[in-house]
Amino acid sequence: MGRPKPLLPLGDQPVIRRCLQTLRSAGINDITVVLGHGAAEVEKTLGDLPLTLVKNPDGKSDMAGSIRVGLHELSAETTGVLVCLVDHPLVCAATIGTLLQHHAEKPGVIVIPTFQGRKGHPTLFPRSVIDELFQLATLRHVVRRDSARVCLVDVPDEGVVLDMDTPEEYQRALEMWRKER
Repeated sequence: MGRPKPLLPLGDQPVIRRCLQTLRSAGINDITVVLGHGAAEVEKTLGDLPLTLVKNPDGKSDMAGSIRVGLHELSAETTGVLVCLVDHPLVCAATIGTLLQHHAEKPGVIVIPTFQGRKGHPTLFPRSVIDELFQLATLRHVVRRDSARVCLVDVPDEGVVLDMDTPEEYQRALEMWRKER
């Protein structure tokens, strides 16, 4: 993308602030942000927010490495972990609420949103399940370990499948953002 994705503008704020605003709107207050590339700049953007910031010391690690760093910050009382990706900034607060509701009803299952049959993000993991990431290579391995503990939830939210890995995908996200307004 040429610059850190969390700092890309979306409306009047950076993408990462939009993601965090959505989480707060859904009632999530215990938030840990794992910083990677561009950590110092991103930290400046988030300095005024009530959240836990941790830096992944391995700038070349994959997503699983960053999640492992974040897991070390969780309290013992944490029952579930919602893994949110900054490059999915258009997820609706209502979708997060739906995932939380499924977790409350079925606390032992991994909850994955789908849109028109496509799996998306964020994914909600029971704490006991996501801790398996310390023994397995990736979240994909954790999810595939036992299909009986996976719950796919169809949502009317294209934001769960809208990824921003290329400038073209970012432009599409901007267009969707404008249409929502």
